[in-house]
Amino acid sequence: MSLKEALNWRYATKKMSGEKVSQEKVDQILAAASLAPTSSGLQPFKIFVVTNPELKEKIKTIAYGQSQITDASHVLIFAAWDNYTEARIRSVFEYTNSQRGVPNSATEDYVSQLVANYTNRPAEVNFNHAAKQAYIAFGLALTEAAILKVDATPMEGFDKDQLDALLGLGALGLGSTTILPLGYRDEAGDWLVNLKKVRTPLADFIVELN
Repeated sequence: MSLKEALNWRYATKKMSGEKVSQEKVDQILAAASLAPTSSGLQPFKIFVVTNPELKEKIKTIAYGQSQITDASHVLIFAAWDNYTEARIRSVFEYTNSQRGVPNSATEDYVSQLVANYTNRPAEVNFNHAAKQAYIAFGLALTEAAILKVDATPMEGFDKDQLDALLGLGALGLGSTTILPLGYRDEAGDWLVNLKKVRTPLADFIVELN
């Protein structure tokens, strides 16, 4: 199945069957998210994987009763850094340099520039920037799931403050951005499953500037 075919196959699943997704496929989806491009390679977010039924029930309440959360096999929660700090930035580059076998001095000028730029901005600006990076990974996870024929439902409909409190994200210096339940569609119970996929016509969607 081509990428285009996979994206035509996928839809925002409204009812899931409860069937388990294999760990191999979940690992592939998470690996795709980890390979997402991010600004300066900082990867300023984490992904929480929830399978515990009791915890999923609590998240469902926070997400306005959306049944996909409890019917899903796995629930992925994307959480971005609440702020950029010098320690966080330097830690990423120190690890990268160690893996590449280069001295920290090789990136010092660039790191110093990042620290100066990022740490002088308000925390809210930095969180929003980090959240945008998390969204790129979120999109790639959604795409990899489609390629593997795993259903997924992208969600922003939840109370962020309550979810952050439930998972203790504040203490980790994180804030939730999106939720992605993974599972398999319940074709008999999902009103959306057989409806035509509709998008803006390409002629109206694409603007050519020649």
